[in-house]
Amino acid sequence: MILFLSDWLTQLDPGFGVLRYLTLRAVFATLTALGLSLLLGPMIIRRLTLAKVGQQVRTDGPQTHLQKHGTPTMGGALILISVLISALIWGDLSSRQLWIVLFVTAAFGAIGWVDDYRKVVKQQSEGLTAKEKYLWQTLAGAGAAIWMYVTATHPAETTLLFPVLKDFGIELGWMFMVLTYFVIVGSSNAVNLTDGLDGLAIMPTVLISGALGIFAYVTGHQVFAEYLDLPSIPGAGEVLIICAAIAGAGLGFLWFNTYPAQVFMGDVGALALGAALGAIAVVVRQEVVFFIMAGVFVMETLSVVLQVASFKLTGRRIFRMAPLHHHFELKGWPEPRVIVRFWIITVVLVLIGLSTLKIR
Repeated sequence: MILFLSDWLTQLDPGFGVLRYLTLRAVFATLTALGLSLLLGPMIIRRLTLAKVGQQVRTDGPQTHLQKHGTPTMGGALILISVLISALIWGDLSSRQLWIVLFVTAAFGAIGWVDDYRKVVKQQSEGLTAKEKYLWQTLAGAGAAIWMYVTATHPAETTLLFPVLKDFGIELGWMFMVLTYFVIVGSSNAVNLTDGLDGLAIMPTVLISGALGIFAYVTGHQVFAEYLDLPSIPGAGEVLIICAAIAGAGLGFLWFNTYPAQVFMGDVGALALGAALGAIAVVVRQEVVFFIMAGVFVMETLSVVLQVASFKLTGRRIFRMAPLHHHFELKGWPEPRVIVRFWIITVVLVLIGLSTLKIR
């Protein structure tokens, strides 16, 4: 929206032309999303509290979680509102990549909202059934994958790249749609599994989003892309605006979600943010690097898979409880210790991912 206004404002004063710079718009997108989160947060929390949209706590989990019963959930709506408004204000609304990521974010957010609504408002313990949830995720993920594939205008947009190897890539062809589907849906569910402690999922999301924003800027900038031996993808840089908005909205949400949390994200936030990160990773062609940076999400998901497989095959559990963060809680780690240590791991993994920009 601001780009359309900048053309008119530039006629009044050429100085307004600065609003067309992507980096400046990214800064303002971050601040806008952050400001909206901080401004709307108390009102949304108050409304959720009055509506008795409270978290249901498992009685078989860590006993320290029982005190969280009734804490407002569905707070991820605050993140989505802030991200969408900020991106629409500061983004280039003619960008195909921008709309693809916004579609994925909104679609998975809607799935999460229905799931949360059924669980906490309608008091249906299961919410969406597993089949229903995966059906809608499949439709949204596959739709985005097909959209990306049929509208690709550059060979690099469907080529799988590998970190460190600068002259090696695999042209995926129609398999690009399969990979994209699994990245988006897998990332969405991985973040959802991680969202079990106060602030545990949102800070890694902020860090990874910021790192993907750097990749987006470099990939969309022909000079920087050539210097760093990355394929230049026209228009990819515009998703930096969404990355910036996610980072700003996430920090604003963390203000209320930090231990002890005043509000929880719920599926409406976790499913949407995970899918958004996956879609951004595909747009900037960094699925492998994303897998590295999202190591905490990967570990949490693998812990659930291994736990279920081990119990079905041997009748024994590998972990005291899955996902992994509950295992450490049951070993005696205080919740803040688990959270901060997982944050530290994410910082290290994000730095490793960013180092691949130069180590090629």
